Amino acid sequence: MSAQTPPVLSIRGLTISRGPLPLVSDVGFDLAPGERLGIIGESGSGKTLTALAAMGLLPASLTAAGQVLVKGQDLLSMAERDRCEYRGSAISMVFQEPMTALNPTMRVGKQIAEAVRAHRRVSAAQARSRAIELLERAEFTDPARQARAYPHQLSGGQRQRVMLAMAIACDPAVILADEPTTALDVTVQEQVLALMSRLVAEEDSALVLISHDLAIVSGMCERIVVMYGGRVAEAGRTRDVLAAPRHPYTAALIETSAALTLDSDRSRAVLPSISGQVPSPATLPAGCPFQARCERATQACESVPALVPAGGDDHRVACFHPVAVPAASSRRDTVPPRGITPAPPGSRPPGEGTR
Repeated sequence: MSAQTPPVLSIRGLTISRGPLPLVSDVGFDLAPGERLGIIGESGSGKTLTALAAMGLLPASLTAAGQVLVKGQDLLSMAERDRCEYRGSAISMVFQEPMTALNPTMRVGKQIAEAVRAHRRVSAAQARSRAIELLERAEFTDPARQARAYPHQLSGGQRQRVMLAMAIACDPAVILADEPTTALDVTVQEQVLALMSRLVAEEDSALVLISHDLAIVSGMCERIVVMYGGRVAEAGRTRDVLAAPRHPYTAALIETSAALTLDSDRSRAVLPSISGQVPSPATLPAGCPFQARCERATQACESVPALVPAGGDDHRVACFHPVAVPAASSRRDTVPPRGITPAPPGSRPPGEGTR
């Protein structure tokens, strides 16, 4: 992101708590118009809570502090009525499980039309026409007929395409996608990801893709944020982070992901894993949240490490004992692990363009 281009989404010092218990601590990142950012980490790392806070959809039992700036306006400080104006029009979300996100008692076309009418001064007929147009863009074969279907009458992949159609209905500047392909088989997953990538490019929207699958994020996103224990462990350009991970947790994630490539050598080897489990927020250690699982931990890790520059373009790491940069002629010449292919900076998948 250039200094002249203001971020379309800026999260600063985001902290989410349940009473006195912090669940997410001091999370921050900027997203430029049209940029794609991936947030990765194991379950319980705070990825989904960060997205829900950005949408203003946290449960009533949780409180959020800090700033979530969407096109310069802080959603956290807004009244709910004003926040509703931004939610869906300036920022939208694709949820992990569409069967629970969609209303089971309403036809899908009506649900999309309802989202359109919430933010656009159009007639009911115009909203229905827009819904059918969006379903066609989402690659439904008979959108006029399928708009009359209820969610349970559609497949999982079709339901997720309805969610994508709804997400782009009002031309949002930012789209958040929370594990959008978790419940889908591999073939449908690839189709949904390709569709999401195309629609985001056509809308020229910024994308935040949340996943525990490093391979998916690395192929879709230009930048990566790695979260653990409710904090940002590492962040930077995708190629920098994958080629030279500095946080021990990031390095372990990459090693385990690359080991899943089923070639003749690795398939017979014992697959590497990260020892231990992600602690619950109530049992997080003081200081670095990864210290109990980290072989490099020392007494210094009992304090919280700051997120500091780690070399490369905007590459930062929160670690007192970062992994050494691989010996190479330059970071840009370093090849990412086999099985993980990062998206080139500013790239679009083949066949895509901006509308």
